[in-house]
Amino acid sequence: MHKTQAEALAFVQKVLPELDGVPEERELILCAPFTALSVLSDKLQGSRVKVGAQNIHWQESGAYTGEISGPMLTELGISYVVVGHSERRQYFGETDETVNARLKAAQAAGITPILCVGETKQQRDANEAAGVIATQIEQGLVGVNQYNLVVAYEPIWAIGTGDTCAADEANRVIGKIRAQLVNKDVPIQYGGSVNPSNVDEIMAQSEIDGALVGGASLAADSFAKLANYQE
Repeated sequence: MHKTQAEALAFVQKVLPELDGVPEERELILCAPFTALSVLSDKLQGSRVKVGAQNIHWQESGAYTGEISGPMLTELGISYVVVGHSERRQYFGETDETVNARLKAAQAAGITPILCVGETKQQRDANEAAGVIATQIEQGLVGVNQYNLVVAYEPIWAIGTGDTCAADEANRVIGKIRAQLVNKDVPIQYGGSVNPSNVDEIMAQSEIDGALVGGASLAADSFAKLANYQE
């Protein structure tokens, strides 16, 4: 929940020139609040940056006050949507069942969902992380097309805490997630206190295809450094 429309426009105007040297094969996505999606979609049309939403409802319309549907997003040219982020699960009652419904709604609307999975510190300390993630994947992906999907592993204990999951450990967990998928080529991201100082090491891992970045993406110079990570 960051940036007004004006702030979002100021951000992209500052960051776009810094992205000219980013290798073509790297995909850049800004997942913004709903209020900023329209102006960003207009501003970024024809650029290399795609626009994503932070949530989607499972119905196309109806009495769901405050929710946003797939057709509302596609009208704005939205390409991606985050589904099941840990904050949605923690603060807003998101379950594996509702995550599954949102994933299918996104795909039905022609939007690629980014499924977030991950464990809490208590679950990790109790050696329950593998089971928790496996259940999130199994229940979340029922009836979901794995050929129009991105998965993000976000250990909840490492989000916004500065306590980044060790790169080799993130790589190990993401390898386990990949082994559970039907489509082994699904892009799998790591998210959890990714910043310009650790992105090179994270992106050097064999199983990690991308980064889901929160706080470190809010400043244009930081976003540009992340996008321009060194291989």
